[in-house]
Amino acid sequence: MATTKKSGAKTAVESKTGKMENSEFHEFFVDELKDIYWAEKHLVKALPKMKKAATSPELSAAFEKHTEETNQHIATLEQVFGLLDEKAQAKKCDAMEGLLKEADGIIEDTDAGTLIRDAGLILAAQKVEHYEIATYGTLVVFAQNMGHTDVAELLQSTLDNEKATDVALTEIAVSSINEQAVAE
Repeated sequence: MATTKKSGAKTAVESKTGKMENSEFHEFFVDELKDIYWAEKHLVKALPKMKKAATSPELSAAFEKHTEETNQHIATLEQVFGLLDEKAQAKKCDAMEGLLKEADGIIEDTDAGTLIRDAGLILAAQKVEHYEIATYGTLVVFAQNMGHTDVAELLQSTLDNEKATDVALTEIAVSSINEQAVAE
C-alpha cells in the first residue's frame, strides 16, 4: 500500500484499493465518525430516561426498541473504525448534546402521565433521528467516494434503521398521541 506523509501540499495518495487513507478528507471523515460515535453513546444513555417518562405503552416500547438498536449502531461504528484501522474513539458532539438537553427540558416542562409529554418526547426523538439521518446519509456518501464500500454498506444499514425509527415514531404520533394530546 502506498503511503505518504502530509507535507504542505494537500494531496491524497490512494492505495491499490482506491481508499484515500492519508488524505485530509479521510481524516475529516474519521473525525465525523468519532462525533456520531459520541452521539450514539450518549443517546443510548438518554433513551431509558425517555422511556421512563413516556405515558403511552407503545411509545415506551418504541424507546426500549430504539435503545437496543442504538447499542447495535455503536457496535456497527466500532466495526467501521476497525475496518478503517482506527481506534473507536468518541469526540463530543455538540449537536446531540443540545438535542438531549432539549429532551430533558421537555420532560421537565410537561406533566407526568400526559400525552402532551408523549407528543413532546416524540418531537425530541424525531429531532434526534433527523440529525442521525443527515449524518449517516452524508457519511455513506463520503465512504462511497473514498472507495470504502464495506464501510458504506455498514453505515447504510444504520441509516436505513434510523429512517425506519423515524417512520415508527410518526406512526405512533399520528395514530393516537397527537390527537389525544390536543384534547388534554
